[in-house]
Amino acid sequence: MKRRSFFKSMLATGVVAAVPGKLLSREEGEVDISKLEKALTEPVLKREFFSSPVKIKSIDLLKSGEEYIVRCESTDGGIGYGISHRTKLNVLYPFFLNRVAPFFVGKDARDLDSLLQEVFVHQSNYKFQGLALWICVASVEFAILDMLGQISGKPVGELFGKTVRRDIGLYQANNYRGKSPEFSVAQMVKKVEETGVKAIKFKLGGRMSNDKDSLPGRTEALIPLVRKTFGDDMVLYADSNGSYNFEKAVEIGRILEENKIVFYEEPCPFDDLETTKKIADSLSIPIAGGEQESSMRRFLWMIKNNAVQVVQPDLIYYGGFIRSIRVARMAAEAGMSCIPHISAVGVGYLYVTHFASFIPNADLHMEYKGRSEKIPVYCDTSSLESENGKLRVPTGPGFGITIDPEYIKKSQLIKA
Repeated sequence: MKRRSFFKSMLATGVVAAVPGKLLSREEGEVDISKLEKALTEPVLKREFFSSPVKIKSIDLLKSGEEYIVRCESTDGGIGYGISHRTKLNVLYPFFLNRVAPFFVGKDARDLDSLLQEVFVHQSNYKFQGLALWICVASVEFAILDMLGQISGKPVGELFGKTVRRDIGLYQANNYRGKSPEFSVAQMVKKVEETGVKAIKFKLGGRMSNDKDSLPGRTEALIPLVRKTFGDDMVLYADSNGSYNFEKAVEIGRILEENKIVFYEEPCPFDDLETTKKIADSLSIPIAGGEQESSMRRFLWMIKNNAVQVVQPDLIYYGGFIRSIRVARMAAEAGMSCIPHISAVGVGYLYVTHFASFIPNADLHMEYKGRSEKIPVYCDTSSLESENGKLRVPTGPGFGITIDPEYIKKSQLIKA
């Protein structure tokens, strides 16, 4: 009840035009666990666009500079590309080449739902659950989805559902930890001027720091300064990256509430689910989490127990679209919003906006860290830029972009 009253008070002041609407209608008490479990098991990928098998002929890993590109080709000549995590795959590529990519070769791409479960248990890959497994799987999945979109002539979103929004609102993510509040805010102002965003996420604390701030007193000074600088019309999110123990997390949460911050991300260490719930029960501000999560069952627990009110599966850390869609579906059953996180992927902005184009419980602002110029891509149906705080989702097949063929041609083929 406290949380619902908090939302209503923010809406009344006009501060939070983007408070997740579903949260306002969530009933107190337990969620029907059978509905959550159903959301985990129902098919995700739409097979009706493919009347015959789409056999995967090859999955190649290419590298250009720091960027890793996955190329998937079917036996009938379909090709798709996915961009992986440049710094993580730099460590994980042997696992990708030896344990993940070979599993998908020869399989029917239409079976992607079940293939994700099969690769999980293949050669006991479940023992590597976390970034090692799921970044590699997501990288393959992105390429397969792009290929299926090219073959069917459908954008990625329509492989899963109906497009419900094409212009996706953005929030500008930033990280100025270790810098003064004044410097941090000045940099935020510059970013807002460049992108026109109507929402910002800023960093608190010291990152998994056991209550220590990145600079003494920075967080307590930063929170009111950000609100004062941007005024009541700017939607503000705060992320502590697990900086606090329970007492300090609640103390900072009270300051966030006073300044009408919309959500509080990872107030305590991400794997301390019991404390996360305890913090959520102690505050009115919605708690957001899930960036570091790799387990379906832990997401189910968080949603069922209302430990978080906004779910944030990372599209690459968590294993791609299909697994993240299942989390979004569970959240929708519980009346929660889904705001996927995106890690350092060269076209991460593109993946997030495609994802937000079709899930029913997407919030009004998705994460945006800017567009990388290192990967030359072209698009006929979108500028791929933030225009007045929104990014238009491409409507072409697959992810709706073309990677410069010369860039691909000059890339290095990585072998096991």
